[in-house]
Amino acid sequence: MFDEVPQESFDEREKKVLNFWQEEAMYEKSIAQRRNSPLFTFYDGPPFATGLPHYGHILAGTMKDVVLRYKTMKGFYVPRRFGWDCHGLPIENEIEKTFGLSGAASIEDFGIARFNEECRKIVLRYTEEWKVIVNRMGRWVDFNNTYRTMDKAFMESVWWVFKQLYNEKSLVYEGLKVMPFSAKLGTPLSNFEASENYKDVDDPSLTVAFQSRDDANTYFLAWTTTPWTLVSNLGLMVGPLIEYAEIIDHSSKRHFILASARLSAYYKDSNDYTLVRTFPGLELEGQRYIPHFDYFIDHALQGAFRVLLEDSITLEDGTGIVHAAPAFGEVDFYACQRAGIDPVCPVDNNGCFTAEIPEYRGLFVKDADKEIMRRLKQEGKVIQQGTCHHRYPFCPRSDTPLIYKTIRTWFVAVEKIKELLLGVNDKVHWTPAHVQYGRFGKWLEGARDWAISRNRYWGTPIPIWRAEDGELIVIGSIQELEELTGSKIEDLHRHFIDELTFEKNGKVFRRIPEVFDCWFESGSMPYAQNHYPFENRVMFENNFPADFIAEGLDQTRGWFYTLTVLSTALFNQPAFKNVIVNGLVLAENGTKMSKRLKNYPDPVEVIHQYGADAIRLYLLHSPAVKAEDLSFSKHGVELILRQILLPLWNAYTFFCDLCTHL
Repeated sequence: MFDEVPQESFDEREKKVLNFWQEEAMYEKSIAQRRNSPLFTFYDGPPFATGLPHYGHILAGTMKDVVLRYKTMKGFYVPRRFGWDCHGLPIENEIEKTFGLSGAASIEDFGIARFNEECRKIVLRYTEEWKVIVNRMGRWVDFNNTYRTMDKAFMESVWWVFKQLYNEKSLVYEGLKVMPFSAKLGTPLSNFEASENYKDVDDPSLTVAFQSRDDANTYFLAWTTTPWTLVSNLGLMVGPLIEYAEIIDHSSKRHFILASARLSAYYKDSNDYTLVRTFPGLELEGQRYIPHFDYFIDHALQGAFRVLLEDSITLEDGTGIVHAAPAFGEVDFYACQRAGIDPVCPVDNNGCFTAEIPEYRGLFVKDADKEIMRRLKQEGKVIQQGTCHHRYPFCPRSDTPLIYKTIRTWFVAVEKIKELLLGVNDKVHWTPAHVQYGRFGKWLEGARDWAISRNRYWGTPIPIWRAEDGELIVIGSIQELEELTGSKIEDLHRHFIDELTFEKNGKVFRRIPEVFDCWFESGSMPYAQNHYPFENRVMFENNFPADFIAEGLDQTRGWFYTLTVLSTALFNQPAFKNVIVNGLVLAENGTKMSKRLKNYPDPVEVIHQYGADAIRLYLLHSPAVKAEDLSFSKHGVELILRQILLPLWNAYTFFCDLCTHL
């Protein structure tokens, strides 16, 4: 009646089960027998196939698998389509490293067509490894009907989304704003990308004296942690209600102006200065000073080089007076904009000074800090020099320090629909519940306009054609482009369409060079995976929003966010009804898992040693399912094996053995 249970490892037994599933097409049969049942819709966030899956992917995949198997057993038809994120900086970065390229000029010399085709070659480098691990973990998913963000049909739907936002919703604009900027990659990043990779760093802390133009012996003391921006200084900012003091410095005999509350930070002994008077910042408004550098002295005609009022000035650090370089700071930008002062940006897309600053031309801005500080010190303008230890954003793709820089770029006007976003979030069921109005809700409340254009190459081109007089035509389909250009469109990547022009109203229109941020593509996947609205219109509209999605906590500022922004903008409804959020899986010492540092065990080896079920149970029993961080421990997997699976298996084998002797 019962066969004798063979002595095998869990790994060997699981492989037998997997072989049985595959030989008998069990997943396909489970789908087919429910084809006429009620549909339960699921979206799978697309991973990059340029890297191998780690424990974070395995955790999210296991949670998806459990829910979708359960809904299938409850009688629903549950398709599970997999997708690949094929565009973006990770792929471009790989090709730059392979061919020794750095920056836009070298890529364009290499050739955009050649560069993009090299990107295409490596996009799906690890798809087979992904399939092996996903299948080995016992997850049922459809790899035979995958969507890819680089496919023409997917890209065409992305164009449709953009045209809807531009033409129908009036939610797209081109603007000049200070953006987080990756000098290594030569492109701006969105605010949520810039928040992904903060590090503790030491930066210069410099207090400098700006001489008053009205009194040669009076100086405004200003503080900065970016000395390189002093080259582009156009103003000084003070808090209108902050109390400032004018003092006589006994050592230099000069009059200094700074916040009263910051005197003790510069003078340990009050006998080292004489207080002349105190007054509110309002009284300083409009006072003029002499800049340290005269590269942009002509901006004085616009009202530059004077004191401006700014409510956000604080007294935690510095002097209470902040120097304003409007091209390199958001607060500076808006303060100068209110005063009618245009920004100056003598920094190129690789973060190096341009010919406008001949002394430092070609020098990376942060490398110029020491030379600038040395010069100001020699000129007697440095009052205090030190080091500031603080958290600073790094590029999540290249792991290099970001700078902030004015960029003319394309935005989705998220702030215009913020109230709609908050209302849409009310309709979603979040697990754990606290994420809804906590991490995700707070992020929505502070949402900024979304910079969606990238000065890059391997991505979906932004479908804007512009005439010399500035008139724009936005194209939302391949058919439109073919009709306007008279060309047959085989592919939508840059090297196939950049040279396509057309005439209309006596003007020649040429495509702008930017491509979409790959997050715009990910947020478009509900429509683009089905080539909506060009195909599957009824099917999509009857089954949107999705019943269920699941990803990690980091996606509150990534995929969850972009899905929500686009679905709200297009349809004023959520893209998903239910979402499970898992925490981050870290290395055992609590640091971020790093392939380079090899600070976590290889998933394949752990599966071989303990079996996939032990890993699945370990992850599902962990704090990570409550959106808390988990420090992954191989010992924890072993405990699950010893305390749960082995006793269960022993009970089963004892039962089988007992039955064979009856």
